Amino acid sequence: MLKMIVACDRNGAIGKDGDLPWRQSTDLQYFKKLTIGSNLIMGRKTWDSLPGKLPGREHFVLSRNEHSDITIINFEDAIKMEGWIIGGGEIYELFLPHVSQIYRTIINTRVENADTFFPDITGEGFELTDEEFLEAGPKDDHDMTFQVWTRR
Repeated sequence: MLKMIVACDRNGAIGKDGDLPWRQSTDLQYFKKLTIGSNLIMGRKTWDSLPGKLPGREHFVLSRNEHSDITIINFEDAIKMEGWIIGGGEIYELFLPHVSQIYRTIINTRVENADTFFPDITGEGFELTDEEFLEAGPKDDHDMTFQVWTRR
C-alpha cells in the first residue's frame, strides 16, 4: 500500500528554487516519525534536495538515468511496493491515483514565486479523516495543520 506525504503552503506550493521554502522542525519530526522503517519513493530532484540517505529508511528514485548512490526504480515496480511517495510535484501527480492516504501538512504561509506545487486532490476520491492545528514551535517559521486524507 502506498501513501503520500507532503508539506505545502496555503496555495499548494511545495518548492522554490529546488528547496523547501520554509524551515519547519516540527513537520520534519512528524515526517521522520511516520516514515521511519519504510520505503521512500521519490523523483530525482527530490533525491538531489536531500542531505543524503535518511537513516532507517530505504530510498528508491524514479529516474531515466543511472545513479551509483541510489536504487533506481520504474513506475510499474513502484506502484507494487509499500511505502511513502515523498515528491516532487511530477511524482505526486503520477502516483496520486495509486495512493490510499495522503498525509498533508499545510504550512500557514503563501510562498511568493514558488515553482513546484502539490496537485489539487479535489475530486480525486479522498476525504479528510483527521486534522490537527499546531502553533509554530521555536524552530518553525510558521504555524501548521496536519491533515490525513483517506481514499473513499
